[in-house]
This record gives sequence, C-alpha cells and structure tokens, in this order.
Amino acid sequence: MGSHSHGQADTHGHQHSHGHGHGHSHGHGHTHDKIDWATMIPDLQRDDAMSAEASAEIARRLIGLIPARTEPVVLDIGAGAGGQSVAFAHELLARGGGRLVLVDAVPELLEVAQQAVKVATAGDDRVRVETVLADAAAPDFGAELPAADLVWASRSVHHLPDQQAGTTRLAGLLRPGGWLALAEGGLPVRCLPWDLGVGAPGLQDRLLGLRDAGFAQMRAEITDSTPMPYGWNVALGNAGLEAVTSFSVLTDHPAPPAPAVRDSVVAWLTGLSERVGDRLGEEDRATLAALLDADAETYVGAREDIYILGATTVFLGHR
Repeated sequence: MGSHSHGQADTHGHQHSHGHGHGHSHGHGHTHDKIDWATMIPDLQRDDAMSAEASAEIARRLIGLIPARTEPVVLDIGAGAGGQSVAFAHELLARGGGRLVLVDAVPELLEVAQQAVKVATAGDDRVRVETVLADAAAPDFGAELPAADLVWASRSVHHLPDQQAGTTRLAGLLRPGGWLALAEGGLPVRCLPWDLGVGAPGLQDRLLGLRDAGFAQMRAEITDSTPMPYGWNVALGNAGLEAVTSFSVLTDHPAPPAPAVRDSVVAWLTGLSERVGDRLGEEDRATLAALLDADAETYVGAREDIYILGATTVFLGHR
C-alpha cells in the first residue's frame, strides 16, 4: 500500500517508494495491482527501518492535531509491514494512549504490522491495537471500522480503481473534527551518483523514467480505472474536507553508507531492475548486471558514494 514504492512495487518509488511508509489497500491475496504483497514483507520491513525518522515526524505532526479527549482513534489504512503504525503507537503512548486500528487486505501484512506494534510498545495496553482485514476498494469498505480522529493512508489510494472515490470513502470514516492524511506524491528516492564508472551516466534517471511509465501502465490495467486529472489537495477538497494543506518530510541517509543503507540500495536496485529490466536497452541491462554482481569490483553494495534521499508529501484535510 504504505510507501512502498514495490517488484518492490513502489519501493522507493511510485512512491510506495521509500518515502517510505508503505501502505497498501489491496484485494485479497493478489490485489487490484496484481502484486503479491506477502512475498515483499522483508522489503517493506527494510523500507520501514530506513524511513523510521520520517515516520516519527509524520506521527508527531498528525497525532498533535487530535484534540485532547478520552481516547483518540487512529485508522492506518493499508498498514503494510507496520512502520507508520509503530510511530503512531509511540505518539499515542506519549499522550496517554488511544485506539489504533490497522487495516489491510493482506492477512500476512496485518499479522506482521500488529506484531511490530506489540514489540515497539512492549505490549503496553494503553494503546489498544486492533486489526481489520478489508479492501479499501470494496463498496462496503468502512462498515466495520470505528469513526476516527485520524485516518492515514500511505501510497495506497493510488492503487485503487477510482482514486477520488477512494479518497471520499476514507473521508467518510472521520468523526467531526477528524483529519484525513494521505502520503502521495513527494519525490522518488535517489541512491546513486550520476556517473557510476560503468555504462552510460544517468542510469538512475532512466530507471526512474521506466518505473513511472510502468506505474502509468499499472493504473491503465486496473479494472474500471478512473483518471484523476488533478492533485491530491483538490481530491481532499472534493471529498468535502476543509483546511486542506500538505507538508513534506525527508528520508536522508547521506554517503558514506551505513551497512543497512548498503543493503537497502542493493534491494532497491534489484527491485527496480526486476520491474523494468525487460524494457531497458542492452547496455543498461549489462550495467545493472555488473552493479548487482556481489563478486565483481563494480558491485554497487561496496561503493562509498551510495546514499538514500527522498521526500514524502502528506496531504491532509479536516472534517
């Protein structure tokens, strides 16, 4: 869902991208986007670790908007592996507790997200964690969900057939005074220097261009796909929300890379090559093979000049 981008379908990219914060709302097992999310749990968890600081900042800002009341209710729609859920749980604990409802269409993801929150809160029962298996594109979506002070969806609405209808449906889950926050857009993650010393310079730009073309194709192939020819702030306004605004947070792990950053860059490049490899020219395919060969001098994971830099934009509106 969030944000993944992900073959790491959105990993680091269409912004499930590392903006990180993966959220997805999908159909059962395989989903509207035909991605098998359960197999991607290790990638989602790696992305969550890389975006932990950004997730914490998002949680501070959003939970801070909820007025003091007995028990705030937060819905994490398309919870993915639980990275943002964990950040929300920490902020809820800091203000005395609350109810955190994790929603996803993939049972394996719900289990992993729930476990992540349990570990992060050391089982502190002041944060009541619940899971709901549901598909955000279903007509009856929301029937079993409580009215919420905050509804969060990270890079999941762009996987739904009708993004405006999905946004409006999420807005309908709010209590009066509640906030809907969508992590969409932002800037794709960048990890590589322009000239790698192998192949033609600018490889990353070509890969990202092909990934974006692949995203457009994914949208086009969704059954009943409906265009949304305007930005997310307009979508929130169309959903009847007020005080619509946005903010962006950086995910920034500069060079030289820590071991976890090396692993993440290798996973990012591997996922991207799996998604766009067949559309690449022969020279770029050979370059990717050289960069991903762990035994070669050209191995990207051994470089000192790799890094992770991306931006997640959060659009929010008030009911």
